[in-house]
Amino acid sequence: MPPSVTVFSSHPLLGVTIERRGEDQDDVHMHPAGQGVWVARMAAELGSHPILCGFIGGETGTVLRPLLDTLDAELRLVRTDASAGTYVVDRRSGEREMVATAWSEPPSRHEIDDLFSVTVAAALESEVLVVCGGVPQDALPLEIYGNLVADARAGGTKTIVDLSPPGLNKALEGGADFIKLSNWQLGQFLEADATEPENIRNGARRVLEAGAGCVMVTRGGDPALIMTADKTWELIPPKFTAGAAEGSGDSMVGALAAALAQGKSIEDAVRWGGAAGATNFLRHGLGTGSRDVVSDLLPRVELREVEA
Repeated sequence: MPPSVTVFSSHPLLGVTIERRGEDQDDVHMHPAGQGVWVARMAAELGSHPILCGFIGGETGTVLRPLLDTLDAELRLVRTDASAGTYVVDRRSGEREMVATAWSEPPSRHEIDDLFSVTVAAALESEVLVVCGGVPQDALPLEIYGNLVADARAGGTKTIVDLSPPGLNKALEGGADFIKLSNWQLGQFLEADATEPENIRNGARRVLEAGAGCVMVTRGGDPALIMTADKTWELIPPKFTAGAAEGSGDSMVGALAAALAQGKSIEDAVRWGGAAGATNFLRHGLGTGSRDVVSDLLPRVELREVEA
């Protein structure tokens, strides 16, 4: 059995994409979507056993469930009265244009308790727990994020958190092992600018002081900053002129989780993450890419230690 990665993704989504097939014809695709789905997909591609924990319900949930079954992942889904969230994207122009969204209604207290217990039980069977945010962002009580991290870590499971504030702040109270965030999420955490290199470094130190064991701050195609209490690195991905950035961060987290679950060092894990993010950039699908391409791009990912 490959090492397990539990992915807390409270609201898997039904994604509908419209694409141009010919001059007078369109294609309509339906697929499982959302941050946790994309994380789980890449984690599976890189050799781990994902356990996806989330809600499912309503008319859209009836459509979504068989699509989730196509994932190479174990599903531990909690039935809810609310319909699963949905979005519709139009790509006929070549760009991603969001044309409709319908997010899930908040779950009940009992449904939240069921999902929390299912997730903790799965995390304690796993090497890594990945905590993703809900859709909409305020769908869950904030304390669930800190409690998930604390309970998983108490059982010896590594934790990776990819959340925006205020969920991020609560997860830090649980003592998350690895925080991955973009520079704009860091700006939200700091309530200040996080675009200049010095501001990013100071912000990363603040995240460590708040409880993280390691923090990675991504900046799109520019070098990412990784910082622990002892070391600081820059992660430099390969440069491409054409591609789609959507989903690259989730592919990165999936690769990080798979690498850490397999016992790789932080240095190796972030390099695998950089290669997976670059692989996703080259594709139309979100959270997609083959292990072979990730492996081929890995030598082109540079990790260099820098002054703190």
